[in-house]
Amino acid sequence: MAKTAILFPGQGSQFVGMGRDFLDTDSDAQALMAKAEEISGFPLEKLCLQGPLEELTRTLHLQPAVTVLNLICWQALAKAGVKGDFFAGHSLGEYAALQAAGVLSAEDALQLVTERGRLMEREARANPGAMSAILKLGIEEVQGLVAACRERGEVTIANYNSAQQIVISGVKEAVEAVGVLAAQKGGKAIALPVSGAWHSRLVAGAIADFEKAMAGVTFNPPRATMLFNVTAAPETDPQLIRAMMSQQIAAMVRWYEIIMAMYHQGATTFIEVGPKKVLTGLMKKVLPPGHNCTCLQVEDPATLAVCLERI
Repeated sequence: MAKTAILFPGQGSQFVGMGRDFLDTDSDAQALMAKAEEISGFPLEKLCLQGPLEELTRTLHLQPAVTVLNLICWQALAKAGVKGDFFAGHSLGEYAALQAAGVLSAEDALQLVTERGRLMEREARANPGAMSAILKLGIEEVQGLVAACRERGEVTIANYNSAQQIVISGVKEAVEAVGVLAAQKGGKAIALPVSGAWHSRLVAGAIADFEKAMAGVTFNPPRATMLFNVTAAPETDPQLIRAMMSQQIAAMVRWYEIIMAMYHQGATTFIEVGPKKVLTGLMKKVLPPGHNCTCLQVEDPATLAVCLERI
């Protein structure tokens, strides 16, 4: 039987103007945005609609901003009767997936990403770093290059995005050294415009404080199959999910493995729910040649209408 996977984007999907059409026309979207502003303490609607981009892109603001946009888009999709068989989110997007799958309330998801953004910005300022996408090389080759450059400082694989798109993270010198070796091996390194070395030990100082923030939050078993960044596997135990969400800050995002697991378990429709088409674009690199999958994206009423026509 054909199954539907619901996917949520993370940092890097933001743009000034995101959410405008839903906020102009949907009172439920307006209510969710008001709730997010109250919980975060930030003028999120103004940042999303007017910017400036530099302020929107600050991790502190970006994490609640992208999350509320993801939740607004999911709310509209769910109101239209769409249900997911699988849920996943890329890094920050995992919090919207937790809410959509019934693990967290919207309020708790927004509270946690606000605190996560604050802690990660704190750690990035204390431990500056860099990230690069390594293209045209496989995971084992990149692991070898990372190991060869560790004497230059902390460097690790942050995102396993596709078979030949692997993001590394760490101190600038070590990240650049991996890029040089990658080019010698026929690969290509592209420096990413980020404010921190996400998913590396440089931000691991956020974990203990984030665990304290999660202590008072209720986690429920997912209502559908949710695959997690840390393991690329499903989990139903709320306490194990809680533990994974703190580890996720400094752990590798196993996105390629997550999508392939969904594909092999019968997912034929993949819907990216949130701004831009970062994950939809990545699907072209992840899914095998000759696949029969439909990849859709919902970020406004117009893309929602297209999605509903095609599923």
